[in-house]
Amino acid sequence: MSKPLLRHGIWYAVCDSQHALLLENEGDVQYPKLETRDYFKQDNPPTHEQGSAPPGRVFSSADGHRAATVESDFHQQQAESFLQNFAELLGQRVQEGRIRSLVLVAPARALGILRSHLSEAARRIVMAEIDHDYVKMPLYEIERRLAALQR
Repeated sequence: MSKPLLRHGIWYAVCDSQHALLLENEGDVQYPKLETRDYFKQDNPPTHEQGSAPPGRVFSSADGHRAATVESDFHQQQAESFLQNFAELLGQRVQEGRIRSLVLVAPARALGILRSHLSEAARRIVMAEIDHDYVKMPLYEIERRLAALQR
């Protein structure tokens, strides 16, 4: 990577579909010191605990045949809503001038959803996207893993 991921002042959006950390590096490249600026958590039980209705049925008016419709995945809908809200928060912080440089760290699916909901201003300041799930790790471990990616 051309730019160091752990420069002073870089912000990190570390998330999955239920947790999000907003971190800032108060250290430098050699001695990073990630500080937590915000933490968000969503309680998102599995779909079978959220909805129990059987799949719907549709009837064709042309020939009278019936077909089942796909049941809604409430778990996935809540995950997408959580990531959309987090992306909006990032956009607000960028607009306010609080975040000037951003690294996104999330599993592939969450990263795709987050990316699709980022504002244009937030997209411009993203300097890297890292496809890993670090959100439940302690800060020193996130620092260690980000430093290892630079080598």
